[in-house]
Amino acid sequence: MNLLLKNKKGLRSLIILFVLLMVSSHYINAQVDSATVVIKKDVDKSVVIKPHSPHKASLYSAVLPGLGQAYNKKYWKIPILYAGFAGIIYAIDFNSSNYSKYRRGYRDYLLQDPNNTSYVKVFQKLIDNKRLTIEEIEPGGSRSDWVRTTLENGKDYYERWRNLSYVGFALVYIINIVDATVDAHFKTFDVSDDLSMRIDPVVQPGIGGNSVGLQLRLTF
Repeated sequence: MNLLLKNKKGLRSLIILFVLLMVSSHYINAQVDSATVVIKKDVDKSVVIKPHSPHKASLYSAVLPGLGQAYNKKYWKIPILYAGFAGIIYAIDFNSSNYSKYRRGYRDYLLQDPNNTSYVKVFQKLIDNKRLTIEEIEPGGSRSDWVRTTLENGKDYYERWRNLSYVGFALVYIINIVDATVDAHFKTFDVSDDLSMRIDPVVQPGIGGNSVGLQLRLTF
């Protein structure tokens, strides 16, 4: 009888121990599953985050100036960029227009064709202000040498500045791409506290004795 009671008590203890093990195992599995869900969520979030690409920034700026700056979220640079383009375009138009006027006037002056007197337009303001007359500026007139030199110099002057304006346009376009690329690189540049630089004294052993110097230590 005592043996039976002892066996029942032992069996009851085993059942209680088994139940406790099952409950604790279920609790542990639940904790692991929740941790796995968190990890999966974190992994999914890291996958969704898109890296900032300097290649895209430069490509966008090459296709449409200012688009790379918008990609970098440097919106304040876009008005400055387009103001630069507007100034260069105005310079191109101004110098091109004057170059055409002086070139055409110089050509007609050398041809001395009575039906083509476009050079008169170059000196129209001086004529209107009574500082010159048409007879003076005509080929063979008293101011003919000065008129020819003025037309030639004006043609060369505006041609040079027209060409420089085109160069300026190309430079602004290139600066637009470089600026977008550099900004995109700085977007992913590590500026955390893990980066540090230290300059420490160092003693170097040598043949004639020790030498004292400085060493540069970079920590990443």
